[in-house]
Amino acid sequence: QVQLEESGGGLVQAGGSLRLSCAASGRAFSYYPMGWFRQAPGKEREFVAAIDWSGLSTLYAESVKGRFIISRDNARNMEFLQMNSLKGEDTAVYYCAARRAIGLPIVVEEYDYWGQGIQVTVSS
Repeated sequence: QVQLEESGGGLVQAGGSLRLSCAASGRAFSYYPMGWFRQAPGKEREFVAAIDWSGLSTLYAESVKGRFIISRDNARNMEFLQMNSLKGEDTAVYYCAARRAIGLPIVVEEYDYWGQGIQVTVSS
């Protein structure tokens, strides 16, 4: 069983940066692929980025590629999302997710564990 908790959200001006963190509990964390998703008001939850257990393989949504960086620290049971050059359309609740199986899927249903979400608001 894995429990996830996000932190680091808040209000930032367009063009600014934020770093989200996800703290995970559970001994098997270091073996699980991890991901970030987001959900804006009135929209479905969408994929943002994913990272494999080693941290060597990553995947990004086209909308954030080149601006966001996903990383992890297995020794500390942490996952991160560095968000740069933020835009108004990045405003959403951001969720940390983990899955037991290998692979880096981009659909919500393929992830087994979720954090409670954290708000990121980008003002223009």
